[in-house]
Amino acid sequence: MSTAKEKKPTCDKAMVNRIARATGHLKTVRNMVEEGRDCSEVLIQLAAVKSAVNGAGKEMLKQYLNECMEEELKEKDGEGLKKLNKSIESFMK
Repeated sequence: MSTAKEKKPTCDKAMVNRIARATGHLKTVRNMVEEGRDCSEVLIQLAAVKSAVNGAGKEMLKQYLNECMEEELKEKDGEGLKKLNKSIESFMK
């Protein structure tokens, strides 16, 4: 197990805004389904949710690489790369 201090990416205003945007899109989808809106409209809105979540994930991955990996790689025990690979696998499912 890595002895490096766990470092968390800074959560800046842009990341919070991305997550808020995804949340807003998802609430819209729920309302559309409850209202019985046209399936094609719901699918378009779901695509917006997916895009917003993917964008937030990509930004978080960049932050992870830039802010956290340097310390973890200094440990040279392979745990940092294992964590990175696990994170990427989970995100790409």
